[in-house]
Amino acid sequence: MQARRKIALVLYVLVALSSLVLGLTYFLRESFLPYHEVALGVPWLQLDEPTRILLLALMDVAGGGWLALFVFVMALVLIPFRRGEVWARYTIPVGILALYVPTLLATLGVLYGTPATPPWYGAAVACATAVVGFLLDAPWTKSSE
Repeated sequence: MQARRKIALVLYVLVALSSLVLGLTYFLRESFLPYHEVALGVPWLQLDEPTRILLLALMDVAGGGWLALFVFVMALVLIPFRRGEVWARYTIPVGILALYVPTLLATLGVLYGTPATPPWYGAAVACATAVVGFLLDAPWTKSSE
């Protein structure tokens, strides 16, 4: 495996591991995060029960998305990417961007539409990492096979 593809592999694995941490953080929480409280202007315990149930369900969906991305990226990195299969070398960054572009847009919406400061930079870094990994890997070139 070429050095550039190895670097791409490491970058993709870093995004996958970050997604695992985010997924577990959101999926296992029993209340929202501090920036959510700032965005809503209401502490968790002052929300009515249906609102808390809905917010936890949305956090579970977000956490599940990050956990799914972890499984997706790791499965592709460990088998077809390491074998040099071109389809996997395109699919990994597309999958990362498919989750993290909407995540970035959502966090920027919260940043500009509320007093909260969500961690938008994490999604931006994940997007940039996917693009850099893809450009380093360059699956469209013959020499990268």
